[in-house]
Amino acid sequence: MQIGIDLGATKIEYVLLDNDNIELKRDRVQTPKDYEKTIITITEIVKKLEKNSGKFNVGICHPGAVDKTTGLIKNAHNSQWLNKRNLIKDLKLKMDNNFFSENDANCFCLSEAFDGSASHYETVFGIILGSGCGGGLVINKKIISGANGLGGEWSLNQMPLTNTPNLKSDEILSFSNRIEGYLSGKSIENRFNKQFNEKISAKEVFRRYRKKDSSAILFINEYKVILARCLVIIITTLDPDAIVFGGGISNEIDFLDQIKKKTSSFINEPNLKTVFLKPKYGDASGVRGAAILSRQSFI
Repeated sequence: MQIGIDLGATKIEYVLLDNDNIELKRDRVQTPKDYEKTIITITEIVKKLEKNSGKFNVGICHPGAVDKTTGLIKNAHNSQWLNKRNLIKDLKLKMDNNFFSENDANCFCLSEAFDGSASHYETVFGIILGSGCGGGLVINKKIISGANGLGGEWSLNQMPLTNTPNLKSDEILSFSNRIEGYLSGKSIENRFNKQFNEKISAKEVFRRYRKKDSSAILFINEYKVILARCLVIIITTLDPDAIVFGGGISNEIDFLDQIKKKTSSFINEPNLKTVFLKPKYGDASGVRGAAILSRQSFI
């Protein structure tokens, strides 16, 4: 059996999987938003799941990446208390389990490539469209994290702006011009407010779109173009067999067929073979992927 732990900005989710990937227990607790308290919370979770059962391997997924030279977490933008910390080393000071960690989008992708909606494909790219934005790459059911731990971090690329509507020249040079600055939930809210002078949630923007609100239709139609252009980067660089879309914003997207058609037209590839998929395990894929990670490390 393996333990998976997902360190989110607002919640810590955990799961116990048996060797056939059956969930024996899954639950969540509030994120302490303090590093030392996070260490304590993880050890309490592990001890609770191990009670009277021996030692389990533990996989942990988190925002950001791990520097392979120092072991320190970096770029955990929504969980700043994790940055410049050696999570695995500090946990091993508390417990003698085998601990492994990876980026949360990588674990999401691993779960879906391993036994999820993309399990029949060799090269799988996983996209997280939530409050933030991220990506992960899995080939032959193995995470490709890269030399710098940045494998799959597609959202750090600059936005491709050519012929994209309603983008002003002052935005082109701004830090927020990264892909995450246009596709994430927070960016949707900020850009909608800037364009229409109304502060509403990203979920509300999509709800209004489905209700045929003219402003929301204009905004989401532009979002489709932006998303498609950003997917071109993935397909022309990696050419994956499948792309799996996860996260809260992805849950609102019911037009993947339109996105694929637009992406195909931008690449000038009318018979685009890349499959666009929704995740089999939804929001649980990250924590499941973390558990699978802890098993794969011994394969």
